Amino acid sequence: MSKENEVISAGDEVYKKFMRLPVFLILGVGFLAMYLGVLPTGMIGGMCLLLPLALIIERIGQHTPILKGYLGGAPLLLIFVGAGLVYITVPEFTLFGHTFEAFKLIPEYGLEMCKNFMKSSGTNFLDFYICGLIVGAIFGINPKLLLKAGVRYAVPLLACILACCGMAAAVGALMGYGWKEGISMVAFPILGGGMGGGVVPMNQVISEATGQDMISKFVPALALGNVFAIIAAGLLDRLGQKFPQLSGDGQILKDSTIVNIEPKVELSIWNIAIGLAVSTGFFALGMILRFLLTKLGHLINPDFNINIHHLALMIIVVAACKITGIIPEYIIVACYSWFRFIIKAFTGIILLAIGIVYTNLGDVIDAITLEYVVLCAVVVFASILGAGFAGRLVGFNFIESAITAGLCMANMGGTGDVAVLSASRRMELMPFARFSTSIGGGGIIILCSLLVNYFYGG
Repeated sequence: MSKENEVISAGDEVYKKFMRLPVFLILGVGFLAMYLGVLPTGMIGGMCLLLPLALIIERIGQHTPILKGYLGGAPLLLIFVGAGLVYITVPEFTLFGHTFEAFKLIPEYGLEMCKNFMKSSGTNFLDFYICGLIVGAIFGINPKLLLKAGVRYAVPLLACILACCGMAAAVGALMGYGWKEGISMVAFPILGGGMGGGVVPMNQVISEATGQDMISKFVPALALGNVFAIIAAGLLDRLGQKFPQLSGDGQILKDSTIVNIEPKVELSIWNIAIGLAVSTGFFALGMILRFLLTKLGHLINPDFNINIHHLALMIIVVAACKITGIIPEYIIVACYSWFRFIIKAFTGIILLAIGIVYTNLGDVIDAITLEYVVLCAVVVFASILGAGFAGRLVGFNFIESAITAGLCMANMGGTGDVAVLSASRRMELMPFARFSTSIGGGGIIILCSLLVNYFYGG
């Protein structure tokens, strides 16, 4: 990391002062407002409640030896603390002669606020975060590197899918779970691209063909796969530190002739504003292209539906702009500065909200049988081997290929991408992670639709 980019760490003394008493005071205000039912919805409530709590949990994760060294540190702690806050009920108790009824640590009102903050059309903070990540990460890559790596990426992606399905079938048969069930009930939901972009459309395909609702059976695999992927990401980062020859330290392509020099980080007010405007503009452009492609499909044939995820289209457009060199340098600097800012400021709040909104701890606990846990772990392990070794064949670094084309296929979609890359300390790989989730996950849904009667027809 260049000295210019270390500007992101400026102000650490202010941060340390804030983390003594003020952060707890603000967190107390947030919880009090939530319990009184007056916590604002959307951005204000999310920041007031989740941001100080995320800062505290991050601090704990950064200073917990085993968690920090072997399990990815703060990301896993943030997710499971968030899930636990929703799951745990405080029993009835008496204090100063007054009896308090049992209550959830995060009541229904607070849960709805978090859902609105993360995914409602009014806030949608997750997409706001991801679009800044995609644009900044792509603009931070050497265009020659971007072109050279992108063309080869299909190889480890396909290898990951084949390895995961093959391993799930073999181990499922050996353990008596069934080879078909290993693929259809474990591998497919883990590799499908998350909840909204994977399990939900996959369930729609199955429901239309067979009348079955499979969501409750898919969610535990999705959740456990996400957990194992995050843990594996932290372990791969540690493996790369022990064996540097396996790692590119955040660079996916193993080619010493192409050096990636990061843009400058200049956290001026106008750079932040420009980076925000450009990244959200590209996100909107992805939505426009998806709309036009859908209309084009209907013009060709009313029953023909071109359904490419808007984030995949956004990545293609941003990459094309970077490769052709049509983006001025000052905009690249602004977008990269915005990218570095949101990673530092907002990753914790995103991971905490992932735990609260997307991770059902009850489903995870109910699914914990030996066979099921082993199968989920095997699928994630296979994703590492398949993507890692296939990546080396096309000139990728083992660890970066295993993380992006492997673990980012096995996690919980866009939210899982953030958690995995954060745990592996490789957020600059977000463009490749999004390709895995969008393109790879879309491929699994197509595969499921082709095999639906064979796997789910009864």
